[in-house]
Amino acid sequence: MKPIRTLKLGELLVNAGAISPANLQAALGEQKVSHMRLGEVLIKNGYLTEMHLAEALSAQLGIPFISLVKERPNQNALAMIPENVATRLNVIPIALTYDGRITVAMSDPMDTLAIDEINMLTNREVDIRIATASDINKALSTYYRVQSSVEEAVQDVMKQTASISGTTPVMPQMAPQDVAAVNTDDAPVVRLVNSILEQSVKEKASDIHIEPTDSTTNVRMRIDGTLFLTTEIPKNLHAPLIARIKILSGMDIGEKRRPQDGRILIKVGGKKMDIRVSTLPSIFGEKAVLRLLDQDNEHIGIEKLGFEHEQAETLRQVVTAPHGIILVTGPTGSGKSTTLYSLLELINRPEVNIITIEDPVEYTIPGVTQVQVNEKIDVTFGSALRSILRQDPDKLMVGEIRDQETAHLAVRVALTGHLVLSTLHTNDAPASINRLVDMGIPNFLIASSMRCIVAQRLVRKLCPHCKREMSVTGEMASEIKIPEGSKIYAPVGCASCRFTGYSGRTVIGEIMVIDAALRDMINNGRPQHEIKEYAVNHGMETLRDIARKKVLEGIISVEEMLISTMFE
Repeated sequence: MKPIRTLKLGELLVNAGAISPANLQAALGEQKVSHMRLGEVLIKNGYLTEMHLAEALSAQLGIPFISLVKERPNQNALAMIPENVATRLNVIPIALTYDGRITVAMSDPMDTLAIDEINMLTNREVDIRIATASDINKALSTYYRVQSSVEEAVQDVMKQTASISGTTPVMPQMAPQDVAAVNTDDAPVVRLVNSILEQSVKEKASDIHIEPTDSTTNVRMRIDGTLFLTTEIPKNLHAPLIARIKILSGMDIGEKRRPQDGRILIKVGGKKMDIRVSTLPSIFGEKAVLRLLDQDNEHIGIEKLGFEHEQAETLRQVVTAPHGIILVTGPTGSGKSTTLYSLLELINRPEVNIITIEDPVEYTIPGVTQVQVNEKIDVTFGSALRSILRQDPDKLMVGEIRDQETAHLAVRVALTGHLVLSTLHTNDAPASINRLVDMGIPNFLIASSMRCIVAQRLVRKLCPHCKREMSVTGEMASEIKIPEGSKIYAPVGCASCRFTGYSGRTVIGEIMVIDAALRDMINNGRPQHEIKEYAVNHGMETLRDIARKKVLEGIISVEEMLISTMFE
């Protein structure tokens, strides 16, 4: 164990300049009454933040700071210290070293009594790392709860497998057919699935990936567009875990050779969730991906999406058109469906008959008739669209134009007096014209039916708690076309943002409204670069233009601007 200096915590923080002597005296006085830790009193009263405390201790004591988001605790280390002890001491075991030490994260590295207790409990020398108290508390609830469920489930699997085979339970490499014999309704497996879902909601994840490897099963969650490894599950628990998910989502538990799709409607952490499940056979077993759709609709709304004020006003105007097509384009996961829902919200009134065809239906909207695509019974975008025309619709939303049939039908519907909202996969707004031509739509029909094309991306927002101000240098100015000396911000990383430097996402978009001149250009088959040049010269701001604005406003970083508009 590294020697801890004899200075008390308060003196150390005063010497580091983190607090004033007056702050210390006030905190010490309160501590005598509340019996709280000194660090807790200082943070509660706003004398310093958790991060400032951790940084000051790390600098003064020479002990490394650790992020429990980036550095995942080792399961063998967790097993060395019981959960109740770790919670009482406010520590989290990180790793076991080859030379017989145990590495632990603490918010108070000067707590020698806690260090001595760990030493006696584990019979190992203790290496200390500093972490924030909230980071440790989060890790305690996350890793110990999941680990406890995993251990119980593993033991249960072993016992039941042993009872089936009549052998003594050991840690075997069980065959898939043996594991599948386990009752997937048993409490440990149920708790494991529940804990994964609860964690995903708590972390505001959009997707859960359950991936088998040759030795373990990894659980990863996509948070703000980035995948994070959150849990490692023993390989011999993979089959009952997948079987439990299949049962919940209405899949065929016996079919393991083909991909399957299912759906779970569940309430997790007080939120109603619609979870779309997909399984895919791989060489190590079935991989499952769960897409989480929050039914509270809290992200729907043009203002909430992050469009610029002028762009939002343009969208409000074009969506009131009596007929025509409004396309929202972009790659998978760029928020196209959410934009469509937000546009529907603007026109959703009792006197308007709105019908949607979606795959999947991501949010339920009161007052709107929503149809789920089901290709197994021949309910496709094309077949549903033909039937919908007999339902006297005013406005239609077609989730995606995927094929020639859907494209032709959408154009015909628009030309017969209906407003059609849909999505397409293209890199920018002008490219959508070429995409429709490739689908066999004549130029004159595109020119007659198209009203507006929106191209968009989702970009990560800088964490407001830790972003760092910087000035644009001359070299940067020429590359990003932002004036030299401008104040912009860069990511840093803190406990609030999982030490990524980013928190949440916002939209960047370009909106191309089709005017008379553009109709003539489309009708005459003018090339894409000419259409884009005309649109830009007549007021269209490109994706790069909007991203540059958000950089100057301190919302996103230069790196996000360059990555999201790489091909602009």
